[in-house]
Amino acid sequence: MIGGRAGGAGQDVEQAGEEGARAAGPAAANAAVTRIILRPLATPLPLGFLGLFLATMLVAGLQLGWVPASQQTVLAIGILVFTVPVQFIACIYGFLVRDLVAGTGMGLLAGSWGTVGIVLLLSRPGSRSAGLAWMLVLAGFTLAVPAVAALQTKLLAGAVNLMTAVRFWVTAVYEWGAPHAWETAAGAVGIALAALAVYAALAFEVEDQRRETVLPTFRRGAGTLAMTGDLTDQVSRAHHEAGVRKQL
Repeated sequence: MIGGRAGGAGQDVEQAGEEGARAAGPAAANAAVTRIILRPLATPLPLGFLGLFLATMLVAGLQLGWVPASQQTVLAIGILVFTVPVQFIACIYGFLVRDLVAGTGMGLLAGSWGTVGIVLLLSRPGSRSAGLAWMLVLAGFTLAVPAVAALQTKLLAGAVNLMTAVRFWVTAVYEWGAPHAWETAAGAVGIALAALAVYAALAFEVEDQRRETVLPTFRRGAGTLAMTGDLTDQVSRAHHEAGVRKQL
Protein backbone atom coordinates (compact mmCIF):
# COMPACT_ATOMS: atom_id res chain seq x y z
CA MET A 1 0.00 0.00 0.00
CA ILE A 2 1.36 3.42 -0.90
CA GLY A 3 1.44 5.83 1.98
CA GLY A 4 0.93 9.58 1.55
CA ARG A 5 3.10 12.38 2.96
CA ALA A 6 2.46 13.74 6.42
CA GLY A 7 0.72 17.10 6.81
CA GLY A 8 1.43 20.07 9.07
CA ALA A 9 4.88 21.02 10.27
CA GLY A 10 6.38 17.72 9.24
CA GLN A 11 5.47 18.14 5.57
CA ASP A 12 8.43 20.39 4.70
CA VAL A 13 10.83 17.98 6.41
CA GLU A 14 9.45 14.97 4.54
CA GLN A 15 9.46 16.86 1.25
CA ALA A 16 13.11 17.71 1.80
CA GLY A 17 13.82 14.07 2.60
CA GLU A 18 12.09 12.96 -0.58
CA GLU A 19 14.01 15.49 -2.66
CA GLY A 20 17.25 14.20 -1.16
CA ALA A 21 16.22 10.62 -1.89
CA ARG A 22 15.39 11.48 -5.49
CA ALA A 23 18.78 13.07 -5.85
CA ALA A 24 20.37 9.88 -4.55
CA GLY A 25 18.65 7.78 -7.22
CA PRO A 26 15.32 6.20 -8.22
CA ALA A 27 15.61 3.29 -5.76
CA ALA A 28 16.11 5.60 -2.79
CA ALA A 29 13.24 7.84 -3.95
CA ASN A 30 10.87 4.88 -4.16
CA ALA A 31 11.91 3.68 -0.71
CA ALA A 32 11.20 7.11 0.74
CA VAL A 33 7.58 7.23 -0.41
CA THR A 34 6.57 3.54 -0.31
CA ARG A 35 4.99 1.89 2.72
CA ILE A 36 4.01 -1.77 3.02
CA ILE A 37 1.24 -2.18 5.60
CA LEU A 38 0.63 -5.64 7.09
CA ARG A 39 -2.66 -6.26 8.89
CA PRO A 40 -2.82 -9.11 11.45
CA LEU A 41 -5.48 -11.68 10.54
CA ALA A 42 -6.55 -14.96 12.15
CA THR A 43 -5.73 -18.26 10.49
CA PRO A 44 -8.53 -19.55 8.22
CA LEU A 45 -7.38 -23.18 8.42
CA PRO A 46 -9.72 -24.32 11.26
CA LEU A 47 -12.76 -22.96 9.43
CA GLY A 48 -11.84 -24.74 6.21
CA PHE A 49 -10.98 -28.02 7.93
CA LEU A 50 -14.27 -28.07 9.85
CA GLY A 51 -16.12 -27.50 6.60
CA LEU A 52 -14.21 -30.49 5.22
CA PHE A 53 -15.22 -32.53 8.28
CA LEU A 54 -18.90 -31.91 7.62
CA ALA A 55 -18.73 -32.74 3.90
CA THR A 56 -16.77 -35.96 4.25
CA MET A 57 -18.98 -37.14 7.13
CA LEU A 58 -22.18 -36.45 5.19
CA VAL A 59 -20.97 -38.45 2.20
CA ALA A 60 -19.52 -41.20 4.43
CA GLY A 61 -22.89 -41.57 6.13
CA LEU A 62 -24.45 -42.18 2.74
CA GLN A 63 -21.71 -44.59 1.63
CA LEU A 64 -21.80 -46.64 4.83
CA GLY A 65 -25.58 -46.85 4.93
CA TRP A 66 -25.95 -44.77 8.07
CA VAL A 67 -28.27 -42.41 6.21
CA PRO A 68 -30.96 -43.72 3.79
CA ALA A 69 -30.27 -43.08 0.11
CA SER A 70 -33.58 -41.21 -0.03
CA GLN A 71 -31.94 -38.45 2.07
CA GLN A 72 -29.27 -37.80 -0.54
CA THR A 73 -30.80 -34.43 -1.47
CA VAL A 74 -30.67 -33.23 2.13
CA LEU A 75 -26.99 -34.18 2.40
CA ALA A 76 -26.24 -32.42 -0.88
CA ILE A 77 -27.85 -29.24 0.43
CA GLY A 78 -25.72 -29.49 3.57
CA ILE A 79 -22.54 -29.63 1.48
CA LEU A 80 -23.59 -26.71 -0.73
CA VAL A 81 -24.88 -24.46 2.04
CA PHE A 82 -22.31 -25.20 4.74
CA THR A 83 -19.05 -26.61 3.38
CA VAL A 84 -18.67 -24.69 0.13
CA PRO A 85 -19.18 -21.17 1.60
CA VAL A 86 -16.91 -21.69 4.63
CA GLN A 87 -14.14 -23.18 2.49
CA PHE A 88 -14.49 -20.33 0.01
CA ILE A 89 -14.11 -17.86 2.89
CA ALA A 90 -11.06 -19.79 4.10
CA CYS A 91 -9.65 -19.62 0.57
CA ILE A 92 -9.98 -15.83 0.39
CA TYR A 93 -8.39 -15.30 3.78
CA GLY A 94 -5.69 -17.82 2.99
CA PHE A 95 -4.47 -15.53 0.22
CA LEU A 96 -4.96 -12.42 2.40
CA VAL A 97 -2.72 -13.84 5.12
CA ARG A 98 -0.08 -14.58 2.43
CA ASP A 99 -0.36 -18.38 2.69
CA LEU A 100 -0.51 -19.64 -0.89
CA VAL A 101 -0.89 -23.28 0.16
CA ALA A 102 -3.91 -22.52 2.36
CA GLY A 103 -5.56 -20.32 -0.26
CA THR A 104 -5.01 -22.80 -3.09
CA GLY A 105 -5.98 -25.86 -1.06
CA MET A 106 -9.18 -24.35 0.33
CA GLY A 107 -10.20 -23.04 -3.07
CA LEU A 108 -9.78 -26.48 -4.63
CA LEU A 109 -11.71 -28.08 -1.78
CA ALA A 110 -14.56 -25.62 -2.17
CA GLY A 111 -14.80 -26.29 -5.89
CA SER A 112 -14.52 -30.08 -5.52
CA TRP A 113 -17.14 -30.41 -2.80
CA GLY A 114 -19.39 -27.96 -4.61
CA THR A 115 -19.33 -30.25 -7.64
CA VAL A 116 -20.02 -33.32 -5.49
CA GLY A 117 -22.94 -31.52 -3.83
CA ILE A 118 -24.53 -30.51 -7.13
CA VAL A 119 -24.17 -34.05 -8.56
CA LEU A 120 -25.79 -35.54 -5.46
CA LEU A 121 -28.55 -32.97 -5.65
CA LEU A 122 -29.39 -33.67 -9.29
CA SER A 123 -28.79 -37.43 -9.56
CA ARG A 124 -31.08 -40.32 -8.65
CA PRO A 125 -30.41 -41.78 -5.16
CA GLY A 126 -28.13 -44.80 -5.34
CA SER A 127 -26.99 -44.13 -8.91
CA ARG A 128 -23.38 -43.99 -10.04
CA SER A 129 -21.69 -41.51 -12.34
CA ALA A 130 -18.60 -42.11 -14.48
CA GLY A 131 -18.47 -38.35 -15.02
CA LEU A 132 -18.29 -37.75 -11.27
CA ALA A 133 -15.61 -40.46 -11.01
CA TRP A 134 -13.44 -38.71 -13.60
CA MET A 135 -13.93 -35.36 -11.85
CA LEU A 136 -12.88 -36.88 -8.52
CA VAL A 137 -9.74 -38.38 -10.06
CA LEU A 138 -8.73 -35.00 -11.45
CA ALA A 139 -9.68 -33.17 -8.25
CA GLY A 140 -7.45 -35.52 -6.31
CA PHE A 141 -4.50 -34.69 -8.54
CA THR A 142 -5.10 -30.95 -8.16
CA LEU A 143 -5.16 -31.33 -4.36
CA ALA A 144 -1.84 -33.13 -4.51
CA VAL A 145 -0.19 -29.87 -5.60
CA PRO A 146 -0.87 -27.86 -2.40
CA ALA A 147 -0.43 -31.07 -0.39
CA VAL A 148 3.14 -31.58 -1.60
CA ALA A 149 3.89 -27.88 -1.12
CA ALA A 150 2.49 -27.97 2.43
CA LEU A 151 4.68 -30.95 3.31
CA GLN A 152 7.66 -28.57 3.07
CA THR A 153 6.37 -26.39 5.93
CA LYS A 154 3.19 -27.71 7.60
CA LEU A 155 3.00 -31.50 7.54
CA LEU A 156 -0.44 -31.63 9.17
CA ALA A 157 -2.07 -29.37 6.59
CA GLY A 158 -0.40 -31.32 3.81
CA ALA A 159 -1.63 -34.62 5.25
CA VAL A 160 -5.24 -33.35 5.27
CA ASN A 161 -5.07 -32.39 1.60
CA LEU A 162 -3.34 -35.64 0.68
CA MET A 163 -5.90 -37.79 2.50
CA THR A 164 -8.69 -35.83 0.83
CA ALA A 165 -7.16 -36.75 -2.52
CA VAL A 166 -7.08 -40.42 -1.49
CA ARG A 167 -10.70 -40.17 -0.37
CA PHE A 168 -11.69 -38.80 -3.79
CA TRP A 169 -9.76 -41.51 -5.63
CA VAL A 170 -11.32 -44.39 -3.67
CA THR A 171 -14.79 -42.92 -4.22
CA ALA A 172 -14.01 -42.59 -7.94
CA VAL A 173 -13.25 -46.31 -8.20
CA TYR A 174 -16.71 -47.14 -6.86
CA GLU A 175 -18.44 -44.54 -9.03
CA TRP A 176 -16.80 -46.14 -12.07
CA GLY A 177 -18.55 -49.45 -11.35
CA ALA A 178 -16.38 -51.32 -8.86
CA PRO A 179 -18.00 -53.68 -6.29
CA HIS A 180 -19.80 -52.20 -3.29
CA ALA A 181 -16.80 -53.03 -1.10
CA TRP A 182 -15.17 -49.96 -2.63
CA GLU A 183 -18.09 -47.82 -1.45
CA THR A 184 -17.53 -49.10 2.08
CA ALA A 185 -13.80 -48.42 1.74
CA ALA A 186 -14.52 -44.88 0.56
CA GLY A 187 -16.76 -44.32 3.57
CA ALA A 188 -14.07 -45.65 5.92
CA VAL A 189 -11.44 -43.36 4.40
CA GLY A 190 -13.96 -40.53 4.74
CA ILE A 191 -14.29 -41.21 8.48
CA ALA A 192 -10.50 -41.24 8.88
CA LEU A 193 -10.31 -37.96 6.95
CA ALA A 194 -12.97 -36.45 9.22
CA ALA A 195 -10.96 -37.38 12.32
CA LEU A 196 -7.78 -35.88 10.84
CA ALA A 197 -9.63 -32.71 9.79
CA VAL A 198 -11.07 -32.20 13.28
CA TYR A 199 -7.67 -32.69 14.88
CA ALA A 200 -6.06 -30.26 12.43
CA ALA A 201 -8.77 -27.68 13.06
CA LEU A 202 -8.32 -27.96 16.83
CA ALA A 203 -4.51 -27.90 16.64
CA PHE A 204 -4.36 -24.77 14.48
CA GLU A 205 -7.18 -23.09 16.45
CA VAL A 206 -5.40 -23.57 19.77
CA GLU A 207 -2.07 -22.59 18.23
CA ASP A 208 -3.52 -19.31 16.96
CA GLN A 209 -5.22 -18.57 20.30
CA ARG A 210 -2.18 -19.35 22.44
CA ARG A 211 0.35 -17.93 19.94
CA GLU A 212 2.32 -21.13 20.44
CA THR A 213 2.11 -24.74 19.33
CA VAL A 214 0.27 -26.85 21.91
CA LEU A 215 -1.02 -29.81 19.90
CA PRO A 216 1.54 -31.03 17.33
CA THR A 217 1.06 -29.45 13.91
CA PHE A 218 4.35 -30.87 12.62
CA ARG A 219 5.70 -27.60 11.32
CA ARG A 220 9.19 -27.52 9.87
CA GLY A 221 11.42 -25.12 8.01
CA ALA A 222 9.62 -21.88 7.23
CA GLY A 223 6.54 -23.21 9.04
CA THR A 224 8.46 -23.40 12.31
CA LEU A 225 10.04 -19.99 11.70
CA ALA A 226 6.55 -18.51 11.28
CA MET A 227 5.80 -19.35 14.92
CA THR A 228 9.24 -18.82 16.47
CA GLY A 229 10.86 -16.07 14.39
CA ASP A 230 10.79 -12.36 15.13
CA LEU A 231 9.14 -9.62 13.08
CA THR A 232 12.18 -9.29 10.84
CA ASP A 233 11.87 -12.96 9.88
CA GLN A 234 8.23 -12.44 8.92
CA VAL A 235 8.63 -9.35 6.73
CA SER A 236 12.20 -9.56 5.45
CA ARG A 237 11.06 -10.81 2.02
CA ALA A 238 7.71 -9.04 1.83
CA HIS A 239 8.95 -6.90 -1.06
CA HIS A 240 9.24 -10.07 -3.17
CA GLU A 241 5.65 -11.28 -2.55
CA ALA A 242 2.95 -11.27 -5.20
CA GLY A 243 0.91 -8.47 -3.64
CA VAL A 244 3.91 -6.13 -3.60
CA ARG A 245 6.03 -6.90 -6.64
CA LYS A 246 4.88 -5.60 -10.01
CA GLN A 247 4.85 -8.93 -11.87
CA LEU A 248 3.31 -12.15 -10.57
